[in-house]
Amino acid sequence: MTPIISIVGKSESGKTTLIEKLIPELKKRGYRIGTIKHALHGFQIDREGKDSFRHKAAGADTVIVVSPESIAMVKNGGSGTLDSISGYFSDMDLVITEGYKRENKPKIEIFRKASHKEPLCRNDDNLVALVTDDDLDLNVPKFGIEDIKGLADLIEKKFL
Repeated sequence: MTPIISIVGKSESGKTTLIEKLIPELKKRGYRIGTIKHALHGFQIDREGKDSFRHKAAGADTVIVVSPESIAMVKNGGSGTLDSISGYFSDMDLVITEGYKRENKPKIEIFRKASHKEPLCRNDDNLVALVTDDDLDLNVPKFGIEDIKGLADLIEKKFL
């Protein structure tokens, strides 16, 4: 099973930016990386009027759009838990999620002292690392906001 690591943190803490920096570092090391964005408020990847949108509107439970460059899928049902969707990443070396703070998966929290008073995962047994500009200690490896290579080293050693 492909390992899954969740990048978590409170709103506006820099989760997306951290992932944007981490992916190229892991790719440079030869790993195939998949990502999952937890969109609690829903999302739309297709536009009204497009054929695939019309298929879905007609009642299709799964719609896949294929082009020479990519594949996209919209699927009804499922719980949206990481275990229920992890099979879609069987050809990846690692899956990085943005969010899923309540799942029972390894987590790396990004915490910025200027943005929030307390970290999110202070008492979470699944916390494996902290990326921060603060001097707090959560008894896990701690990395500076820009220490992407150090964080990638930890991920490589522990999960890859």
